[in-house]
Amino acid sequence: MHQLRTAALTGTILATVLGAPVAAQTASQPAAQTGRSEPAEAAPAGADVATPADQQNEVIVTGTRVEGRTRLDSISPVDVLSGASLQRQGTTELGAALATVAPSIDFPRPSANDGTDSIRPATLRGLSPDQTLVLINGIRGHTSALLNTNGTVGRGSAAVDLNTIPTVALDRIEVLRDGASAQYGSDAIAGVVNLRLRKARSGGGAQVNYGFYDTQVDTARGNRHVTGEHAVTASLWQGFGFGEDGFVTVSGEYLNRQPTNRADFDPRVTPTRITGRYGDPEVEQYTGFINAGTTLVDDWSLYAFAGYQDRDSRGAAFPRLASAATRLAGYPNGFLPIINTKSQDLNSAAGIKGNVAGFDVDLSFSYGRNRIAFRTLNSANYAYGAATPRDFNDGALIYDQYVAGLDVTRQFDVFQSLNVAFGIEGRREGYKIVAGERASYDYPETGAVPGASPGAQGFGGFSPRNEIKRSRRNGSAYLDLEAQLTDKFLVGLAGRFEDYSDFGSTANGKISARYDVADWFALRATASTGFRAPSLQQQYFTQIASVVTNGVPILTGTFPSVSPVGAALGGLPLEPEKSTNLSIGTVIRAGGFDLTVDAYQIRLRNQLGLSENIQATFSPQVAALLTPFNVSAARFFINGLASTTRGIDAVAHYRWRTGEAGTFDFTVAGNINDVDVTRVPTSTAVLNPAPTLFARSRILTLEQGTPREKVTGTIDWSLDRLGALARVTYYGNVIQPGTTPAADVPTGRRAITDIELRYAGDRGVQLGLGVSNLFDVYPQQQIAANNSTGVLGFPYYSPFGFNGRYLYARAGVNW
Repeated sequence: MHQLRTAALTGTILATVLGAPVAAQTASQPAAQTGRSEPAEAAPAGADVATPADQQNEVIVTGTRVEGRTRLDSISPVDVLSGASLQRQGTTELGAALATVAPSIDFPRPSANDGTDSIRPATLRGLSPDQTLVLINGIRGHTSALLNTNGTVGRGSAAVDLNTIPTVALDRIEVLRDGASAQYGSDAIAGVVNLRLRKARSGGGAQVNYGFYDTQVDTARGNRHVTGEHAVTASLWQGFGFGEDGFVTVSGEYLNRQPTNRADFDPRVTPTRITGRYGDPEVEQYTGFINAGTTLVDDWSLYAFAGYQDRDSRGAAFPRLASAATRLAGYPNGFLPIINTKSQDLNSAAGIKGNVAGFDVDLSFSYGRNRIAFRTLNSANYAYGAATPRDFNDGALIYDQYVAGLDVTRQFDVFQSLNVAFGIEGRREGYKIVAGERASYDYPETGAVPGASPGAQGFGGFSPRNEIKRSRRNGSAYLDLEAQLTDKFLVGLAGRFEDYSDFGSTANGKISARYDVADWFALRATASTGFRAPSLQQQYFTQIASVVTNGVPILTGTFPSVSPVGAALGGLPLEPEKSTNLSIGTVIRAGGFDLTVDAYQIRLRNQLGLSENIQATFSPQVAALLTPFNVSAARFFINGLASTTRGIDAVAHYRWRTGEAGTFDFTVAGNINDVDVTRVPTSTAVLNPAPTLFARSRILTLEQGTPREKVTGTIDWSLDRLGALARVTYYGNVIQPGTTPAADVPTGRRAITDIELRYAGDRGVQLGLGVSNLFDVYPQQQIAANNSTGVLGFPYYSPFGFNGRYLYARAGVNW
């Protein structure tokens, strides 16, 4: 039945895109290969999939090392998304903006999930967030220090925090939808997202975005109208030129966002009322970026970039209702703990490019660091009784990464052309857990309240037994060949060898081919192997925290797989994930119309996963293991999952230039994605009976945690000083799993409509008015039977969130 639904939707997408009008007016063909790189002073580049009205230059640098290759000439599918397309919407979060315009990317908005509320991961093609490699100006980005340990999409991953890069700093984004481990190394199983920073020698702009919600919230136990919960974003960029071609582009952004609340009414209190806070966290954030470059002498040039972000987020834990413990702690009416996540993130890189004996050489060095400090506010440690603090320092997570790389390329007059690229890379990663203050995790030294559990309510701190400091090193070498055998036949070969200090070596390869049957029609295909090294966070993270299970928080310990608890429950040393990727596609273009359709299959083996929360009630042996840690459940990472992901990406675009009515850009983009878990690990626990490591909830998260279908249709119109955009995005059903079918929460099939009007005034003034989620669409409600506390009003697996209608205005000036 599922195959029939998939086939039907595939036909619908193809019929829609193939039915678009063709070639009302001839447009210029994509630029041919020139052998020249983009100028250092390049102006902001054009758009692509969602709002291609700004489209000017689609030369790509992702997925190929041949200069001058365009999106439609590429051997693998690449989306090119302009900075303008990302900014023409209500959100200023990069992750959410990217998911709106790229159908293969999803960005859920989890809530009541500790640090994941603040540092939200994105997924590509339904795979884990850490199976997509993120580059900044072609250089590997660093992951967040946060490990997503609660029951969210991306559970068990430590991914790059896309929201550390403001959209104002970006010229464009290139999304390679193809396995690329042989080209770029670990993590590129699903594909690559390359964030290309703005480059300008002159000009600048300033902009203020203001928005608020006006929504009708209908939860299972009641309804209410919400107006407010505003967000303000102020951004600025300026280009400076020096010398013949030197440039420095400075960008800055400030965000202040109030929290949202879509909790249901709490049935435990009389009269019933809302006691929880469930939605987006409160955020205050400062971000700055500098991108620079200049020619030194002759053919040698220097480049560098640096970015820093300070993000202060405050999300809510579950409410603590009035009780003897809260009264003793000084809260006669109960309290709502606030989890304060403070992230400080640094991105930096510098490099030199030149020519040696006919070879183009690029030597680069980068450093990235993320520090996440946690505090629990408006809370209590019941073990301290009346002497409890109300605010707690919970400790910190720190991750850093050094990367040094040497890339060499040269084009030879073999066949029609042969591009040879090779290089080496060295990487060092570090990970550290810093303990919090004693009151955040422990009993007082004297005078503990009998029978009270220790630690800050809502989010307990890291203890000295959690403290670790680990690092590893990795070296790699690659060879990448791309040959134009004839004017119609293009072939690519790539191979990469990597060696890690903690688990050994791996080698991967890729073969690609493209045949241009005619000027308007081409076929392309790739086959590759890939891998992802287990992160230091997955190997060494340990903590005790409340985890929501079927709507109820349970104190749960996360243990390293080789720790005594992990090993007893079945843990083993972690190994790399492996993949085999296949894809086949077509490119069609005629006049102002272009269409790409690509089918893919990704087979994952030895996949990593965070085990079930194995509860103390499972057996007396498990209870004995967990009693010293004062937890009710435990979990750890383990290899052994296998899955197959199959899907189709289709993107169709038509530009229609009229006389007096202006220019219309029509885009239909869709993704069909089916994930099937084919194997789960067999327990190696020494316990008898052995606990189940992966049950239905973990499998359903992988198989149905992201939409199987997502289709976006966009019309972007411009005439003189006026412009308008209308976008409708259809999301297939997603299931937020419980431990039993009765506890599952489906989101339902939903369509979200966005509109925006634009006006360009005198002296560079830019104005915009828009509505995101025009018709105030919500996912399906969390039913009352699965929401005993009233906190979880809607499923946080929802791919479009659950905040409702958002109205916004944008005012700016360019110079």
